[in-house]
Amino acid sequence: MTAAALPPDRIPVIVGVGEIVDRPKDIAEGLEPLALLEQAIRRAENDAGARLIQHTGSLDVVNFLSWRYRDPEQLLAQRLGVNPAHCYYGPVGGESPIRYLHEAALRIARGECEVAVVCGAEAQSTATKAERAGVTLPWTPFAHDVEEPKRGAAFQKPLAVKLGVFRPVSVYPFYEVASAAKWGQTPRRALAESGELWSRFSAVAAYNPNAWLKRHFAPDEITTPSADNRPIAWPYTKLMVANPMVNMGAALILTSLAKARAAGVAENRMIYPLGGASAEDPRDYLTRDQFAESHPQNAVLQAAMNLVGGTGTAFDVIELYSCFPCVPKMARRTLGLGPDVEPTVTGGLTFFGAPLNTYMTHAACAMVRRLRGGARRGLLYGQGGFVTKHHALVISREQPSSLSQDVSVQAEADRHRSAAPDFVGEAAGNGKVESFTALYDRNGDIEHGVVMLRTEQDTRTLARVPPQDQTTLTRLMDLDRTPVGALGSITMAADGVPEWRVS
Repeated sequence: MTAAALPPDRIPVIVGVGEIVDRPKDIAEGLEPLALLEQAIRRAENDAGARLIQHTGSLDVVNFLSWRYRDPEQLLAQRLGVNPAHCYYGPVGGESPIRYLHEAALRIARGECEVAVVCGAEAQSTATKAERAGVTLPWTPFAHDVEEPKRGAAFQKPLAVKLGVFRPVSVYPFYEVASAAKWGQTPRRALAESGELWSRFSAVAAYNPNAWLKRHFAPDEITTPSADNRPIAWPYTKLMVANPMVNMGAALILTSLAKARAAGVAENRMIYPLGGASAEDPRDYLTRDQFAESHPQNAVLQAAMNLVGGTGTAFDVIELYSCFPCVPKMARRTLGLGPDVEPTVTGGLTFFGAPLNTYMTHAACAMVRRLRGGARRGLLYGQGGFVTKHHALVISREQPSSLSQDVSVQAEADRHRSAAPDFVGEAAGNGKVESFTALYDRNGDIEHGVVMLRTEQDTRTLARVPPQDQTTLTRLMDLDRTPVGALGSITMAADGVPEWRVS
């Protein structure tokens, strides 16, 4: 990566962070996303202790899904009274806050703007409650003529959609099962690791004043199904998945070191981006080579480590994206960190809350506070899609001598990728399990199992396991023996869907 020395007016620095959590007693009093965004930005300016919003030349707004506006970035700019040259509202992606933060820093380093704002908000809790109660919210009118953002099903094969494995909660289990098998873990041990890790996330959320769920859960509470913790998709329970039913906003303000000093920002409030990396996998997850690891994740995290000497232990604090346990479990191994890792400064998407694409905006705010409090160097790792898009950013109390404009490590990720098997929607004969999940209804009953298979021709397919086939489901859900590698027969059902039965 090429880099050049930076003068003070080209050294980007984070100077302000702001967050808001809205828990209205009356549904109609709930704040809409635009209002949450504005308040978070003004809180970030107060945190900086300097009048900076009026100089905003770059404004990035993280995609939100709880309400739909036409040109929300322009509506926000109008609320702020600014007209930034860069004014952007991006696509769906949990990695996007870190990408926007990194891009804003690079924009300042190139001299394209003096002040940059990155922000995101969701009001899904209020929007959902209002819809269920039939309450009309006094918000900016919903833009019905604006196309809904493209998400999971838009990029997946028809068979995946038909079987219900086109949402994050039903796709991430494929990585969970495959990675545990690669590591030589029984499903029982893998589940225990998830519970222990998630318990540590909850411990941080319990003391985060901005968290939605402030309670420390024991590992067994997290992994054991119960009336309040129903199974969602094998092996995940409700307390192991992201919680989008929150109302939250967060914002960060960046400027140059020269501008910050001229505005009177205290030196001990300044946090510096050191650099980072980005890479991604195909959006159609069934065209990937395997599910035991993520090549883009590995490449991005390795690039982040290379910035600090090549080891994950060089980070004093880290935030590993935590929509589902497999992501931070894979990440901490790539970073060379042990099972006792402290994976978060925020609390995780289950316990802190998952304002959909903008969790990492809150994580960046929390990381800045930790660095101001004494930690020296932190890693922010975000990902989006189905282990699809990855971005890491290293931030520090130390000034960088340079900041590389070369962000992509896609070539490194692609170098490790093997050829993906062809996908077939019809199959017969024997099939070997590549990965597995089972989908549950709201009563905790299995709707059906879904196996990802390699056929005798080494093609890939998906197959259903009917809920009546208890023999096959029992084998697949055996806690003491991985389902990966299990053999069985594939037949085509009357509705044109492959079904699989264990041998």
